[in-house]
Order: sequence, then structure tokens, then C-alpha cells
Amino acid sequence: MKRRQHYVVIGSGIAGLIAALELSGEHDVTLVTKGELAESNTRWAQGGIAAAMFPDDSVAAHVEDTLRAGAGLCDVHAVEVLCAEAPARIRDLIRLGVAFDRRDGELARGLEAAHSYARVLHAGGDATGLSIETALVRAVRATGVRVLEHTFARDLISRGGAVVGVAILAADGARERLSADAVILASGGAGQMYLHTTNPSVATGDGVAMALRAGAELADVEFYQFHPTALAASGNFLISEAVRGEGAVLLDACGRRFMQSLHADAELAPRDVVARGIAMQMAAQGGAAVFLDASALGAEFLRERFPTIDAACRERGLDWAREPIPVTPAAHYWMGGVRTDEFGRTSVPGLYAVGEVACTGVHGANRLASNSLLESLVFAWRCAHLLLAGDGVHPRAAEAGGWRAGRNPDFRFEIPDVSAPVLMIDDVFGVKTPVDREQLRRLMWEHAGIQRSAAGLSRAAGLLSGWKVEGETVEALETRNLLELGRALVTAALARRESRGAHYREDYPETMEELRHSVVVAGVTVAC
Repeated sequence: MKRRQHYVVIGSGIAGLIAALELSGEHDVTLVTKGELAESNTRWAQGGIAAAMFPDDSVAAHVEDTLRAGAGLCDVHAVEVLCAEAPARIRDLIRLGVAFDRRDGELARGLEAAHSYARVLHAGGDATGLSIETALVRAVRATGVRVLEHTFARDLISRGGAVVGVAILAADGARERLSADAVILASGGAGQMYLHTTNPSVATGDGVAMALRAGAELADVEFYQFHPTALAASGNFLISEAVRGEGAVLLDACGRRFMQSLHADAELAPRDVVARGIAMQMAAQGGAAVFLDASALGAEFLRERFPTIDAACRERGLDWAREPIPVTPAAHYWMGGVRTDEFGRTSVPGLYAVGEVACTGVHGANRLASNSLLESLVFAWRCAHLLLAGDGVHPRAAEAGGWRAGRNPDFRFEIPDVSAPVLMIDDVFGVKTPVDREQLRRLMWEHAGIQRSAAGLSRAAGLLSGWKVEGETVEALETRNLLELGRALVTAALARRESRGAHYREDYPETMEELRHSVVVAGVTVAC
């Protein structure tokens, strides 16, 4: 009989909730989230979730679209897993109570940029993430999962080269330790690293930073996707790509379309192309926002198909059914993260990562629209079922010699170009200047954002290495994590002397023929 184990899941988006839910039937699970259980990036996802579930579509076509969007850097096997398992996982969500929109009794579907078929399922019009989050929270609440809300995961606890628990700040401010047979990071991305982001305030990259300090490898962290359309000067509220999929167009300050001259697919080009096109147009206009014109779709359609966006526009005094609305790009999704295989295993025993915190290789250099919720769903499910099948995760395996040189012997994610250098982040000693989060976010936006150069990245690297964050509050610890991740991202961006996907170098505008990934490790491994 298998021993009942204890798993700690960090994060309460779709990845964390699925992992906790699947494991809870046979094992003890503690789910740690620094906000309320329902607060996550998942909650704010509007567009939908992609899956080849219709007769005119195919898994092969979904794979092809994903690979094309990834600009030659996707892991083909991981993409095949993602797309092949998508329909089954969608059916799981339906069984768990997710009410996807229907038309004439059949699942409704939309078309988004770079998809060759309409395959994007949505719920509540443009409230897909909220619908999924609500159903999964309800399901988790009905299990025996121990939920620790308003609890900050401060660091991973390591012993003998393996992760054996998590150091936390409890809701009452007390410092505690949670022992675990394995820890699953599902803590999302780090959009708060940038001045403009569609991410909620909780997206401070805590899981990636903890993994880096624990000795885990990060992969492809230079690739940060900027969503082309967030409401300008209005808290960066996301305007879903599905709006352009339904026919909305982008206009310059004079009311003229401009994307047609930049890409054959115009407004439905891959996200990096559209975001860069908008940024270039804004620069030509002295920084003024461009406009998204959805007026041709009609008030009734916009209200029914996009009720959340419609309400947000009206709250801000904008009537998007009658006039174009101002938009700007904003940091949206991190393609890079903790390097994992197709089961969420990292390079450190006892540590798993799923969702945006992880780099599985499925997104390559540029994520295909509506593959984010899908990635979290598919790989969280696979991670949980690997553990249910008895993957050897207990830390005592390290003492018994089961781990070779502190590495997971079953770690299978391979980097195609083995000659790619491993980049090391060293903590430079000496006098450092205290920095606040706003300074950090402005620096990253200006020099490590949509368009980059050696001069800007070098300036950013110099400032980041000379900054420190003071204090032990949750906000200070979050900012410290963002600072560490900023150093990692800038280091990788400087090393990648080409333009590919979401990484655009003004001084290296061409894409190199030789495909290569970046790997970043910390100069000092922290064990606590």
C-alpha cells in the first residue's frame, strides 16, 4: 500500500487548483496563496482556452499553429502533448462545472490571432478565467485540501540537494515552516516587473525567484510577451485579443489602419508583431496611444460577447460601440520560467513547477493566444498524475543515493542545442543603493521591454546589480524577488544577440538560423 504523502502547492490559479484537486483524493495537500483563494492571473483571463474539439479542426493544426507562433523555439514533443491532451482536459473542466458558452446547443468558439481555425472556447463571454477559477475553487473547497490564504511563501527549504518544504509568512505575520514530500510551484508570472502590465498585483514572480535561489535552472527568461491592447491610462485593463478576432481594427492617431503594412495578417498577426507594431506607431506619434475600433461590431454584440470589457469601458466613460478606444501594449505573459519536463519536474529533486511559473517549451519565443490556460491545465494534471503514480519524490531518496549529484534522474526536458551557455547570475558585493518597486518597473519597461538594445540592456544590468531592497515586509520581499528576476531577464536578453518572437533587439534585428535556448542559474544556492 502506498504511503500517504504530503504535498505543498503554491498558487491558486488554474494550475495550482488542478494539481491540488487531483492529488487530494489520495494524499494530504496544503495549498498556499498570498491573497484570497480566488485571486490569480487565471481570474482575469478573458479570451478563452484553445482546443481542437471541432470536426473542421485537428490536433495537428493546433500543433502547427503553436509551433509557428513560437518562432522556432518550441519543444515539439511538449507542444504535441499540450494539443493532443487538450480535448480531454476541457471535458474535465466541463465535468467540474465550467459552463462554457454554447450556440445552438453546441460549444461556442472564437478565432484569435495566429490560429488557423476558430478553436477558442469561452465562458461568460469574456469571463473565461473567472468562470474556470470559480468552478475550481468550489471543487477544491469541497475536498480535504488545507488552504492557507493571505500566506506568503518566502523560500524553499532544501536538504541534501532536494526541496523538502517551504518557509512561509502566515496570515498573522508569524514565520513558519511547512514540511513536504514535494513542493509544486504554481505561482504564476511576474508582470509587476514592468510599468505597464495586464497582471494583478500578486504577479511578482515569487515562485520563479524561490526556485532560482534553491538552485533550479531557469530557461528562456528573456521572452516576455506583451499584450498588444490594454486600455491606455486606465490601469492597463486588458482588451482581449478575441475583440480583434471578431473584426476590430487598430488605428493611428489620424484614424488610419497601420498594421496592414507591417504583416499580411494585420491585426491578427502574432502578438509580438502586433505589440511591436503598436509600439513603433506610438513612438512615431510622440508616445500617444493608438486606437482600437470595434464600433462596426455593434453595441448589442459587444455587450453580449464581451460583457466585462463593455462594462469596463463604460466605467471609464468610453462608448466603444460608437468610437475607438485608446490602447497600449502591456506586459502579459512570461514564456520563460523554471525549466521543467513534460511532467513539471525541475532540475531540483522534490521541486515541481506548473503553469506560467514553468518553462515547458510549449510557447517557445512567443505564446499562441489562449494556450496559457491550456498549458496550466494540461501540465498540472500530468504533474499530479505522475505523483499519484508514485514518482520517487521523497527527500530520503537523496540520502539513499537515488539522486545523482543532486539532480533528478528522471528529468527529461532536453535543450536542443546542448552547446548553449549556462548564464550565471552573481550577486555583486559592495555598496548598494536602496530601490523602490516603481524605479525597478520603469527601468525594465524602458530598457528590457518591447524593444531592446545592448546599450539599454547594459545600462539596466549596471543599475540592477547596484540596487538592493530593504525591509522584511511582504511588499519588500516581493520587490526583492522582482529585482532578482530582473537581473536574470536582462542577463539572458544581453546574451541573446538576435531578434526572435517576443525578444526584439534593435541592434540585432535578424533571427539566427541556429536555434538555441538560454539557461540561467544563481551564483549562490540558498538553503534555509
